[in-house]
Amino acid sequence: MLNRRHLRVKVLQALYAYYLSESKVVKSFEKKLLENVDEVYQMYVWLLSLLSEVAEYATIDALERANKYLPDENDLNANTKLHSNKFIVVLRENPDYQGLIKKYGASWSFDPEVVKTVFSLLKTSAEYQAYLVSDDDSLRAEKEIFKYIYKKIIKVTPSVEQAFEEMFINWPVDKEVLEAMLAKTFSNFQSEVPSQNKLAQISPAWHEDREYILNLFSRVIAFDEEYQGYISGKTQNWDAERIAIIDVLLMKMAITELVHFPSIPVKVTMNEYIEIAKEFSTPKSNLFINGILDKILAELKEEGKIRKTGRGLIE
Repeated sequence: MLNRRHLRVKVLQALYAYYLSESKVVKSFEKKLLENVDEVYQMYVWLLSLLSEVAEYATIDALERANKYLPDENDLNANTKLHSNKFIVVLRENPDYQGLIKKYGASWSFDPEVVKTVFSLLKTSAEYQAYLVSDDDSLRAEKEIFKYIYKKIIKVTPSVEQAFEEMFINWPVDKEVLEAMLAKTFSNFQSEVPSQNKLAQISPAWHEDREYILNLFSRVIAFDEEYQGYISGKTQNWDAERIAIIDVLLMKMAITELVHFPSIPVKVTMNEYIEIAKEFSTPKSNLFINGILDKILAELKEEGKIRKTGRGLIE
């Protein structure tokens, strides 16, 4: 699921696109921001679809082996247990899953080599052979082979990674979220009655998070000149052209949170943007941002612009 750090990154990406674009129609970028968040859920559905189609491929593989020119006994009696795996069965029959498959048009038929590659790697693994002979057909046990498929095949196979990257530009950034969503799905699916199982949600409280990202995005733009003034006043000894645009945007986002989001603790805001800088900006950006934001925070406090609600939210 998307947490607040992931959402901040989505806003950062949208702001970066906005400031580099000749078009300054805020509403169109807000729409794109929401589409980028929805794309994470789309990736999630495509990932579940891949697991399902790999399971289905067990029957295709069995048929191909049986139709070999000189099939042996193993070819004629190929085990198709994966196709009827209890987890996959309740997933396929889950009404929410069926609706989302239709909504996003998730089908790997356009690139069957992806499914074939995953199954081929799976078929030769010791884990799969152990699964085929296991007598434990509980729903809990049946999930384990799909955890293996994701962690040890899908996640680490270059051609499969490439297929996702070609469809979803943010796959390298968002796959960490997808792993958490998949883990949540395994945890949620406890019943053999399909409709009683819940898919993972895009965020724990999407209504609130949606309002948060839209407000953060729009207010950074609305107060751009004012917040640029705070930054310029604390970077007079720096060549403006050498300050990375990502650093400037992160600082403006942090100032916006400090001033306009009374329920977010100061320490959380400061720490989050420093951590994001470590991942998305230059090697020393986190130290630079930390130093500048500390000075801006002190000025904002003197001006009485930090108004947090609740105990312990300022210090």
